[in-house]
Amino acid sequence: MIYRLLADVTASVHFVFVAYVVVGGFIAWRWRRTIWLHLMAFAWGFSTVLFGFECPLTDLENWSRHKAGEAGLPSSGFIDHYITGVLYPRSALELVRVLVVLCVLISWAGLIYLSRRRAARSAVAS
Repeated sequence: MIYRLLADVTASVHFVFVAYVVVGGFIAWRWRRTIWLHLMAFAWGFSTVLFGFECPLTDLENWSRHKAGEAGLPSSGFIDHYITGVLYPRSALELVRVLVVLCVLISWAGLIYLSRRRAARSAVAS
């Protein structure tokens, strides 16, 4: 039972991480210091996609599922198992990747714009 719970919690944390990779730049619009965390999350997330690095969350979920007597994730990983083909069709994978990158770039551009605007207002106020 505990291993099944650990696997489910790990999958939930993994979903949150993937969502943060996509929208973390927008969160930084409100809390600017979080951009560094987002940059690291983005770098790690896209490294796993582009270079095939193993994700420790996938490893933990697989270990937990095996300990619980269940099958682990397929070798294609977390995103392929839970997201691709579930939230969008497999045929749209490349489009979704492009849209994710665009979303991240837009969030970063917006953060730069807001930071410059804040700096300009501070300069005028002083």
